[in-house]
Amino acid sequence: MRRSEFGWLTAAQDEMMDTSETSLEMEEQVERKVWVKNSSTLALVLGVRDENRRLLESAFSTSIIARDNVIHIRGRHTDVEKVAELLSQVVSVVESGGNITHSDLRYLVRSTLLGEPVEEAIQGLTECIVITERGHKVVPKTKGQKEYVEAVAKHDLVFAIGPAGTGKTYLAMAMAIAALQRRQVSRLILARPAVEAGEKLGYLPGNIEEKVDPYLRPLYDALYDILGAQKCQRYLEKRIIEVIPLAYMRGRTFNEAFMVLDEAQNATVLQMKMFLTRMGYGSKAIVTGDITQIDLPQGVRSGLVAIREILKGVDGVAFVYLTEKDVVRHPLVQKIVLAFEAWEQAEKKKGHEGKQ
Repeated sequence: MRRSEFGWLTAAQDEMMDTSETSLEMEEQVERKVWVKNSSTLALVLGVRDENRRLLESAFSTSIIARDNVIHIRGRHTDVEKVAELLSQVVSVVESGGNITHSDLRYLVRSTLLGEPVEEAIQGLTECIVITERGHKVVPKTKGQKEYVEAVAKHDLVFAIGPAGTGKTYLAMAMAIAALQRRQVSRLILARPAVEAGEKLGYLPGNIEEKVDPYLRPLYDALYDILGAQKCQRYLEKRIIEVIPLAYMRGRTFNEAFMVLDEAQNATVLQMKMFLTRMGYGSKAIVTGDITQIDLPQGVRSGLVAIREILKGVDGVAFVYLTEKDVVRHPLVQKIVLAFEAWEQAEKKKGHEGKQ
């Protein structure tokens, strides 16, 4: 069963695939070949300890053997054709100097199983947003992430809403830094609401800046990862980059700035209005959040929930909704997200039945 390996598949999709497998049981076995230039390319394509090969064999019920820089794929015609096309695209990227990680390949496999064009998925993986200090390319790795990046390119204000692990914050930071490097903006303003999730601010040691620092730490982590410690520190000291609690933005206007509001589900309606009205001439803004993880006191409405109604249909504003299909962290994160969604639906159903 593929479901054990690809937990993001819906029950309907999984059933459809099982039915397809049954109808293809008697299909004749065929073989296709994919050629590579050298052993180095072959090693990159097959992955560390052949992890890419094992993934493809598991997902498509094929047998894959490499001999003399030739990849032999054997199995049912339908599966063999899919694997051959996928591997041909991967080989092309690798031989042109690109890189396809095991995580990237999982995404490509998922796209293929769901009937999405491999060419489009590959193109998304090769569109570099920014290169990190360590030389790693930051690219959109899912269809949803690609739509997210395209929306930011076309609109001055973008709301990215989705579960944990979908790259909302990291991609926002990457796009903001890319805009700064291309001199499209002169500074970055990165903000988060300092809302407790279990532990009170007053329990933390230090002054107010030290108390809110843990809430801003994920933003610093992304900055250090992309820019490197020295450059990041230099930008912070010169205030080219500001990382601040949302409440500290009141009364300010930011011209030619790239503004990012993270964890916006924990901003109130008035705080959301305050943030959005800070935009000055030549500025862009990204607002990210997960409406399933609201930590506001009971009875306080989330600004991120309300803004979908308030700005619906406003020209220049885009809403992008990421799902569990866009999770790019550890494969378990996708399964965890799905498990929590199923549990929350069950709890709501119990509550509804209890009121009847």
